[in-house]
This record gives sequence, C-alpha cells and structure tokens, in this order.
Amino acid sequence: MDSAAWGAKVVEHSRVFKPEGAGPFPVALILHGCGGKTPFLEAYARTAVEAGYAAIVVDSFRPRGISSLNAMLFVCTGTKLPGVKRAADLFAVLAWLEAQAWADHDQVFLAGWSHGGWTIMDAYAVGEDAARATGLVDADPARLRNQVKGALLVYPYAGYPGLTERRGWGGEGPKVWSVLAGKDRVVGWKSPSRALERLTRDGLAVDTVFHADATHAFDDDRANDPRAKYRPDLFGQTRDYFGRALIETLKV
Repeated sequence: MDSAAWGAKVVEHSRVFKPEGAGPFPVALILHGCGGKTPFLEAYARTAVEAGYAAIVVDSFRPRGISSLNAMLFVCTGTKLPGVKRAADLFAVLAWLEAQAWADHDQVFLAGWSHGGWTIMDAYAVGEDAARATGLVDADPARLRNQVKGALLVYPYAGYPGLTERRGWGGEGPKVWSVLAGKDRVVGWKSPSRALERLTRDGLAVDTVFHADATHAFDDDRANDPRAKYRPDLFGQTRDYFGRALIETLKV
C-alpha cells in the first residue's frame, strides 16, 4: 500500500478536530502511547484547536486490527509494532494531508506520548531508509523535513531498539519540546534525556520540562498502569506548554 492510501485508512479510524471555518489550518498530529487512543488526548486536540490548528488524534491500532489486549501484551512489551514500523503512519498521514483542502500541509506539528514519542523520533532517525523500515514503498523523509515545523515528546520511550540516541536525526529536524518525568518507572527519564542530548549536540533546538515528582502517564486520568499517578495540575501545565509550542511554531 502506498502512503496516501495508508494515510486515508489511518485517518478513517482516527478523530479529526477542526476550528470553525474552511481553512486551510495548520495541523497537529497527536500520537498515542502503547495503550492505544485514550480520551485524555482529545483534551490536547482541543488545545490545538484553541491555538488555531486542526488536530488528528491518530489511531495506529484499529487500522492494523490490534485490540486493546494485544496492545498491552505485545506492543507495550516491545514484541510488536516498534516505533520505526509505526512511523509509517506519520509518512502516510503527511502524504494524505497534501490532498486535503482544509489542511495547510506545510505547517504540521507532531506530538507523541510514550510510544508515540518513540514513533516520532524513529521517523526522523531512520532517515533515507524510511521506505524499507516502514514497509511503505514511497515513505519520503523529505515530508518530515519540509512539512513538519515542530514536535512535542511527552515521556517518550527512547531505549533499545530506539534509534535516536545512536543515530541522531542527521542534523535535521524541527524544534523539539519535551516533557520528562523523574519518577517514570515505565520508560524512565535517563534514556529520553540522552536522546534529547544527542539532538542538542547535533544542532537541533530542544526545550525540556522535567517534573521530578511525576510518574509516567501523569496526564492520563484513566491510565490503568499501577505505576502511573494522575496529576491534574501537571496535565494543565502540559496542555499550556503544548499550546505555547504550537503558537511559537506558527511565528517561525
């Protein structure tokens, strides 16, 4: 399947939010963690709409027939759909956006939580090997370079077999905003920090917020992992941080 066709299938199972009017609107692509598309991400989509963006909460599981149980058993354990494979969704939705009159496809912001952050990082780090690695024959890294203007990574997975710490993004990429949690017992904070440091060494602009007393999924009030503790205060702060990143990106 080519990128535009896969993108249409992914969006069919996703949820699209738009401001009032015909557009074209800048677009925020929101990528869920390994537990799947959960309601709290729709609050971030509404934050994007308030900033003047359309937002797509991308569902990477339903188009692949991955159930919630299989996601927990196989995706969350790293045995199925690693970040580099899931990156097919990014290349595909970017291609699909090019044919949407309501979308400013050259003004895209990527936002990923946990596994979604891994997906964004691997999409950049895989470089010119994107087609082979994702399985999309026309996966084009130029779309990332040309269409994406900013990225938010919230408690992203960055350990093995993630590519960013080892390979970087080839010295290219948008400004990165990130949120790490000091009591994260799922992905930790040291591996994400090393990956972000690699990007900084390679010359990318990276802004990081570190919540020393926060756990993984601190902004998900329905997280079913006993290691997660919901923090409504930090949820609000992260939504504000996201909104500021979106607005700043439009000014560039």
